[in-house]
Amino acid sequence: MQSIKTVVCGDGAVGKGEYIPTVFDNYSANVMVDGKPINLGLWDTAGQEDYDRLRPLSYPQTDVFLICFSVVSPPSFENVRTKWYPEICHHAPNIPIILVGTKLDLREDRETIEKLRERRMSPIAYQQAAAMAREIGAVRYLECSALTQKGLKNVFDEAIRAVLAPAPREKKKSKGCVIC
Repeated sequence: MQSIKTVVCGDGAVGKGEYIPTVFDNYSANVMVDGKPINLGLWDTAGQEDYDRLRPLSYPQTDVFLICFSVVSPPSFENVRTKWYPEICHHAPNIPIILVGTKLDLREDRETIEKLRERRMSPIAYQQAAAMAREIGAVRYLECSALTQKGLKNVFDEAIRAVLAPAPREKKKSKGCVIC
């Protein structure tokens, strides 16, 4: 049975740990994807700055990264560009990345929208996140909700597919990974 190591990254409190049974949590499950048995290893990394120096220790032998942000947290979305992508690019270049918007159930929640509005913010639109995925060279952009389970299985199925049948990576116009 093929094993696939999936590392889940993103700011603390974006909902990463909601779908993985955290300083560094890992979990393993045998799953079937496209009729093929796979042992899926999930490594949930701590997003807090206190763990910035330790977190990369979980990156070697990673097959695919899930960079997560909350669709109702613009700061977590911006950190995809400024923190998570540069960190992964530095420590594990050329490993497929899937960008994942979490807490999908809250994008239309009135109370959440009002709290964001009070801070002059709004939820992240699908189009914004899809553009970010293209910018960082992610193989996919997916959304899910651990609360409703919407899109959740698809995130892990697509992570496996990104390893089993990698899409040809587009040549980026930039000079590759740039850490500012």
